[in-house]
Amino acid sequence: MANSAQARKRARQAETHRQRNAAQRSTYRTAIKKVIKAIRLGDKSAASDAYKSAVSIIDRAAGKGLMHANKAARHKSRLNAHIKAL
Repeated sequence: MANSAQARKRARQAETHRQRNAAQRSTYRTAIKKVIKAIRLGDKSAASDAYKSAVSIIDRAAGKGLMHANKAARHKSRLNAHIKAL
């Protein structure tokens, strides 16, 4: 357990950041799942709409350091390729 005031503050900050990161991670995973669901249903217009909203969420997560920029690009590229294949 943290003994100094500085360590207690860092522990509080770490918990706050952990909760924020978990919420944002859940948001981008949900956005990706919505696109995948629309692709599986074969609905190209719904998939395109979900993809457009997912791109901004993915980019925001990458910008905040929640995921690597290359991982974000890989997700966007693969989802877009699946939509184009419909």
